[in-house]
Amino acid sequence: MKPCPHVWKDASPLLMKRNESITTGVHVMNAKMNTKRLSMLSLAVIGALYGASPALAASILGSELASFAVLGAETVTNTGATTLTGNLGVSPGSAITGFFGTVENDGPGVVIGTVHQTDAFASLAQSQLGGAGGALTTLGLLGPGTTLGVDLAGLTLAPGVYTVLAGTSNLTGTLTLDGGGAADAAWVFQMPSTLITSPGSVVNLINPGANAGVYWNVGSSATLDTTTSFTGNILALTDITLNTGATIGCGSALASTGAVTLDTNTISTGCNGGILPPAPVPVPAALWLLGSGLLGLVGVARRKKA
Repeated sequence: MKPCPHVWKDASPLLMKRNESITTGVHVMNAKMNTKRLSMLSLAVIGALYGASPALAASILGSELASFAVLGAETVTNTGATTLTGNLGVSPGSAITGFFGTVENDGPGVVIGTVHQTDAFASLAQSQLGGAGGALTTLGLLGPGTTLGVDLAGLTLAPGVYTVLAGTSNLTGTLTLDGGGAADAAWVFQMPSTLITSPGSVVNLINPGANAGVYWNVGSSATLDTTTSFTGNILALTDITLNTGATIGCGSALASTGAVTLDTNTISTGCNGGILPPAPVPVPAALWLLGSGLLGLVGVARRKKA
């Protein structure tokens, strides 16, 4: 039985139209998929370049470094009845004098923690302090923040990054750090040169939250004068000295290349948490060009759809 020619002839336009519809549908689907991919790529690239991370620094000190109340590079020397709550260590130097529990074991200082004298643990902590990607570098990358005067006495500061210039004394009275109850409140003090306090000065931390952090990033040496009541982790490039009766109630004394010298002091680890808010990042011209290019690609995909 032969097919009827006019039936196939009449059906041809319908089949062609159907094929065109299928082809058009495929193009539309491809265009939609391309547009979706481009949109996702735009968000990813812009987010990465604009710095959309919700936290700039969740942890500045490594776990080993955070365990030290005192860490020296050359030596640690103590005179008087010093008490450390936290680890005591030195690396790459080897001498620790004036503490029980050390190789010298000469007292009268007491360590409520572990002594790491030129061992692998102290070496790792030193790398977390001053090595590539260490805490000193990480703190420096946070930028200058807000520049303050030489003397911090009388100020009440919210969490943030602050630069304090060198002077005869950076603290002649009381500095108050108010965390406002934020769990991850953090303060970073960029000290391009020295950190020096006057006798009897105070750093008072209030409303800190459970995971607060206070960091003093010192470009050379740090000296806490007699009976200073201090708060925070001192990360010094060279030497750290605590004169008679100075205390660090929540923090540490960490020297990257120099010595730590103590005299009848009390230091307890802590205040080494905190999440800092992201610093505003300016949008570069290249980002606008990239965005324009992506929008152009989206436009081409939409024209294909039409």
